[in-house]
Amino acid sequence: MWTVAQLAADLERGRTTSRELVEQALARIDDRDGEGKRAFLEVYTDSARAAADYSDRLRKKGVRRSPVEGLPVSLKDLFDVAGEVTRAGSKILAGNPPAKTDAGAVARLRAAGAVLIGRTNMVEFAFGGVGLNPHYGTPKNPYDRKTGRVPGGSSSGAAVAQADGMCVMALGTDTRGSIRGPSALCGLVGFKPTARRVPRDGAFPLSYTLDSVGPLANSVECCAAYDAVLSGEPDPWPSVPVQMLRLLLPLSSALEDLDPQVSRAFESALHRLSQAGAMIVKVPVPAFDRQAEYFKGGGFAGAEAYYIHRQWLDRLGECDPRVGKRILLGKDLSGADYVALGFLRREFQAEIEGLAAPFDAILMPTAPCIAPTIAEAGASDEAYFRWNARILRNNGLANFLDGCALSLPCHEPGAAPVGLTVCGTAGTDRRLLAVAAAIEKALARD
Repeated sequence: MWTVAQLAADLERGRTTSRELVEQALARIDDRDGEGKRAFLEVYTDSARAAADYSDRLRKKGVRRSPVEGLPVSLKDLFDVAGEVTRAGSKILAGNPPAKTDAGAVARLRAAGAVLIGRTNMVEFAFGGVGLNPHYGTPKNPYDRKTGRVPGGSSSGAAVAQADGMCVMALGTDTRGSIRGPSALCGLVGFKPTARRVPRDGAFPLSYTLDSVGPLANSVECCAAYDAVLSGEPDPWPSVPVQMLRLLLPLSSALEDLDPQVSRAFESALHRLSQAGAMIVKVPVPAFDRQAEYFKGGGFAGAEAYYIHRQWLDRLGECDPRVGKRILLGKDLSGADYVALGFLRREFQAEIEGLAAPFDAILMPTAPCIAPTIAEAGASDEAYFRWNARILRNNGLANFLDGCALSLPCHEPGAAPVGLTVCGTAGTDRRLLAVAAAIEKALARD
């Protein structure tokens, strides 16, 4: 399992080179028995090797542009890369002209010395939490691969690429859980920052209001390292002893109707945190039970996606029919409804910020379920939309809050992946990462 700290130390001591890491990543992508052909839509073989060689030359001269210097990263297919067509997982955009400049987040990664390894598959236009893509295939979840389970979406290829060691970090986006859902279902750490902290220019939008850009990686520390680059906030918060943590457990629908595997893993995690000295306080949070209002008709994402895609409504027959149906939902949201939704959001934010103020974080299961099989999730529209709503259920709360949230694995080794969400209010990102690191350490198994 690649981590930034381990690889940075190996590079510094000459135990490996950036070129060797890139060759390992490319070999995993090219593995005929692996998921590389479905996880990636484009592989930057030549440019990745050239960037790795340049990084190695700089290191020999004593130059290190950042802690992630020379490490291979992947990019979700909705980010602009200069000279490349941004398809956003769709064939409708495949004929567009190449991007003239890098997306803001991509430019920051390049400047930090990260090596771009390729573009990862995704749900078309990022509009779905299951992870299916009828155009480019669906990469299989690393768990129970023989059966074939969904990876989660919309950052589906990102999660599989990260889980299979094809990169050190996979750059994704999160509108209603598109980083955290795949991370939970695939056994990764995924971080959704406060939306305004990381530039979104050059990232094909789903929702101007809710979209955020963040990393999928193998540890909280890895996410923090990349968040520092992406946000331009490199100063870390001091480490936090788990014994000092006060954690809010929201008594609400977020804790209900859990798969048995999720319930066991979540309760075990709470028990271990309590045993380690953390104080977990149960607080009724009725505002978490109003999601039907927050996302009615698709909510912000529905209205804004309809605006974004109205230029090619006559071509929706060429896209995933389930994505097309969700886009068309937005046409029924009136201007008055949209304004009312803004007031509802401010009411929700004020209530949750007040409840969360005495606590270091809010805890809940990232997804109430383990990953369903590809066959059962895609069996019918009814099945698809039921699974989609289930996977997205808890995650959308952090987006509607405009908060920050991180999912980290809390399942037993070898069991179906289950994610534990650590959530904070807007702008508390670096503090939240320190809290999550303490929780991760407390939950670590020997």
